[in-house]
Amino acid sequence: AMAAAAGDGGGEAGHEERGAPGDGSTSGADSLDRLYPAVGAARPPRKRTTSQCKSEPPLLRTSKRTIYTAGRPPWYNEHGTQSKEAFVIGLGGGSASGKTTVARMIIEALDVPWVVLLSMDSFYKVLTKQQQEQAASNDFNFDHPDAFDFDLIISTLKKLKQGKSVTIPIYDFTTHSRKKEWKTLYGANVIIFEGIMAFADKELLELLDMKIFVDTDSDIRLVRRLRRDIGERGRDIEGVIKQYNKFVKPAFDQYIQPTMRLADIVVPRGSGNTVAIDLIVQHVHSQLEERKLRWDMAALASAHQCHPLPRTLSVLKSTPQVRGMHTIIRDKETSRDEFIFYSKRLMRLLIEHALSFLPFRSCTVQTPQGEDYEGRSYSGKQITGVSILRAGETMEPALRAVCKDVRIGTILIQTNSNTGEPELHYLRLPKDISEDHVILMDCTVSTGAAAMMAVRVLLDHDVPEDKIFLLSLLMAEMGVHSVAYAFPQVKIITTAVDKKVNNLFRIIPGIGNFGDRYFGTDAPPDWSDDTLDT
Repeated sequence: AMAAAAGDGGGEAGHEERGAPGDGSTSGADSLDRLYPAVGAARPPRKRTTSQCKSEPPLLRTSKRTIYTAGRPPWYNEHGTQSKEAFVIGLGGGSASGKTTVARMIIEALDVPWVVLLSMDSFYKVLTKQQQEQAASNDFNFDHPDAFDFDLIISTLKKLKQGKSVTIPIYDFTTHSRKKEWKTLYGANVIIFEGIMAFADKELLELLDMKIFVDTDSDIRLVRRLRRDIGERGRDIEGVIKQYNKFVKPAFDQYIQPTMRLADIVVPRGSGNTVAIDLIVQHVHSQLEERKLRWDMAALASAHQCHPLPRTLSVLKSTPQVRGMHTIIRDKETSRDEFIFYSKRLMRLLIEHALSFLPFRSCTVQTPQGEDYEGRSYSGKQITGVSILRAGETMEPALRAVCKDVRIGTILIQTNSNTGEPELHYLRLPKDISEDHVILMDCTVSTGAAAMMAVRVLLDHDVPEDKIFLLSLLMAEMGVHSVAYAFPQVKIITTAVDKKVNNLFRIIPGIGNFGDRYFGTDAPPDWSDDTLDT
C-alpha cells in the first residue's frame, strides 16, 4: 500500500484525487496462475511466497524518495464498528500559495499509512452553457464560494471521516465540466483537505480537526500563477492578468484572507517554513497515537468459548463423500496434485451449497412440449465474488464454473508479525458492488480477524450486511463466533468446523497452511497456519 496524493492545488488547478492504493473499479486483480507450479512437473524447491498483484504506480514522489506506507491496521472494534474517525487536516490559503506542497511535506514527515489528499478543485459546480462561455473568455469567477459544490464536499468528507468509500468527480479544466468517470477514494487514517475556500463554510469547518492557513506573499502567488497558466495551460499573459485582477485578488481580499483568523496554525512562507511543518507533524502524531486501536487476540479467542454456534452458520452436510475428501486433504502425506484435486471438488460443492441461500422468486416457463413449468429464478441484481488473497483466490474457478459472467474482486490482508493484527494492504473491487450479493472467499478461517476486516471493507463500500456470504473450506469455532458477533447478518458457510485454535492460532486438528500446500510453497516451521488466512 502507499500514500494517496493529488496534484498541485490553489484556485482553478487542474488535477484529480488519488484514492488509497489498489482501491479501483475494475473486474479484478491479475491471476495468480504464475504462482502455481505445474502439477506433476519437475521443479526446484520453492520458498514461501505471498500473493503478487499489480498496484497502481506510486502516487507520491518527493525529491528524496517515493513514499510507501505499511498495511492499514484495524480501524474498527470487536463489534465491527469504526472505533475512531479519521483525522482531518484543512489547508487553506490563496491561489498558488503552496498548499499542496505543504500537504506533501506533511505527508512525507508523518510517514503514516493510508493518507488521502483531497482537493477542493474537484468540486467545482457543473457550469451552464452561459457560464461555460464566460469561462472560455476568462469572465467566470472560479474564486467565489458559489463556484464550489459545498453540499458534495461536506457529504464526501463526512463519509471519508467515517471510514466509508467515496467517489470523487474529476473536473476537466479544458472544457470546464466534470468528466464522466469519477475517482474512488477509500481507507483514510488521515485526510488532508486543501482549497482556497477550505474555511468558507461553517458545516465544513466542523469536520476539520486541524486548520492550517498557508500565508504567501501576493507577488509570489501571482508569479506562480502566471508561470502555471502560461506554461502548463497555454493561456496568454493578458488573459491571466485580467482574471487575476478581476477575480482572484478581490476574492482573496474578500473571502480568503479573512478566514486566516479561523486557522489553528498560520504557516508564513509556505513550504519554506520547516519549523511550522515540524510542529504540525508532532501534533498529528500525538492525535493518531490517542486514536490507535489495540487488538488483543487472546481475549478475542476466549470471548465466545462454550457458546452455541450461531444460526447464521451453515455447514455442508458431512456425507461419506464430503468426509472422505476431508480425510484426503487433511492427511499430511497427501501429494500436492491430490490435495488440489480434492480441494477443488470441495470448493465446487461449497459454492453450490452457498448459492441455495440466494433469494429466488417464482417464475413460469414453457417447455419444448408446450407445457408450463413452475420454477425459480434468482431475484437479485447480480453476484460478485471477492477473494481474500492469497488462498481465497483458489476458490474463484469454482465460482466462475457455476456463476456465468460473475465479477471478481480481491483483497490482500496480511498479519503483522509484531502485533498479531491483520493489516489491509490492497483491494480492487468491481464498480457498483453495493447492489450485489457478495460471496467472500477464504479457504481457512481460524481467528476470524482477516474475515472481519474483509467484511468491514465491503460494508465501507456500502454492501448491505445481509448480502454478504462468507465462504470457507474449514473454519475454527473461534472464527465463526468472532465474525457472527461483529456482523450478525453475514451468512457463514463452510464444509467443516473444527473446535480448537492453539496458541499460534492454528486450527486444530486443521488442514495445515492451505496456501503453502496448494501453491507448493514451503513455510518456515514457526509460521502460523493462518498467517495470511485468518
